Amino acid sequence: MARPQVLVLTGYGINCDEEVRYSFERSGAAARIVHINDIIEKPAMLADFQAVAFPGGFSYGDDTGSGKALASRIRSNLSEEFAAFAARDTLMLGICNGFQVMVALGLVPSLSGAMKKVEVALEYNATSRYECRWVDLAIEKDSPCVFTRGIERLHIPVAHGEGNFYAAPSTLAEIERGRLVAMRYTMPDGSAAKGEFPFNPNGSLADIAAVCDPTGRRMGMMPHPERNIAFTNREDWTLLREKLRREGKEIPEEGEGLVIFRNAMKYFV
Repeated sequence: MARPQVLVLTGYGINCDEEVRYSFERSGAAARIVHINDIIEKPAMLADFQAVAFPGGFSYGDDTGSGKALASRIRSNLSEEFAAFAARDTLMLGICNGFQVMVALGLVPSLSGAMKKVEVALEYNATSRYECRWVDLAIEKDSPCVFTRGIERLHIPVAHGEGNFYAAPSTLAEIERGRLVAMRYTMPDGSAAKGEFPFNPNGSLADIAAVCDPTGRRMGMMPHPERNIAFTNREDWTLLREKLRREGKEIPEEGEGLVIFRNAMKYFV
């Protein structure tokens, strides 16, 4: 069986493309990093891919707001092509800056349809500073999200200055009603963060860390799963290793974040 073809978008300021490509490759995909300029030159190439990933970074220096310049470039040059891609039986994943791009393109939560209008925002962190730390996440089991199937909890890092999820009350109610929240920030014991810093690192409404579209095929998330694909990526791996050794348990090799990419590949099996 041919491996699913994944396009990992890159461009000026994007700096997590290699890690995202590697994570998809580890999960069984044939992943290829493609510059936004090359897609603009040959937009027909999108037909060759089953999934598109928008990696993290600081696209175009975040000069007009995180993700907005790249989103504007896509909308101005590739609006029809990306809308057509979303309409096919494809997947889209946006991580951190990629989530910001997907929001600015109207790809998530997409209550009005793909690329119709911007419905939510990712504002400056409530701390008014860049936050780089590990967080705990609870997965919403009733969400239609393809990427989170079979997962209950995740421990992965965040690294952003604008991740404060905001939606108007009516929009938030519609998101909750549609079960479009895919992940929420929690306390280490799994209980709700209730907006408390640092467990909710940015002040997001309802502790929202990730949302999907109504089909479940498009997800945007602020935390970085590609930064925990090996057990030794964890900030506390040496402590956990000793605990597991003393309990006579097997020490894992893989990190928790890899399952996000594996779920994407399972969708195409």
